[in-house]
Amino acid sequence: MDGLVEFRTHDGTPVVVETAEDESGSRLVARNDGTVQAARTFEGSLEGVRAAAESALRVFRDGSLRPDSVEIEFGVKLTAEAGALIAKSAVEGHLVVKLSWSPGPTDSSPEPSPQA
Repeated sequence: MDGLVEFRTHDGTPVVVETAEDESGSRLVARNDGTVQAARTFEGSLEGVRAAAESALRVFRDGSLRPDSVEIEFGVKLTAEAGALIAKSAVEGHLVVKLSWSPGPTDSSPEPSPQA
């Protein structure tokens, strides 16, 4: 059964997230409305994911490839106990990286004609 986890932002605003039941079968004690209070703030929960994204971007931007743009896509799973986790896809961790380069400038001017 899916449940609800309530995170609070630093300013106290509630953020309610729907979560899947823990695969181990363990359950947290919920309030009367069925919502579990998260152990960390919403921002605090996402801090590890932000740090992982920064590290991944640094690897691809600072290497020898030098792409014009880097896109990193991964799923984030929020839990009451652990906060935010990079969600798995099948058995492996899920991370998609897209690197792109813009074509270099092309010289479209006509070649000069030979002088006589």
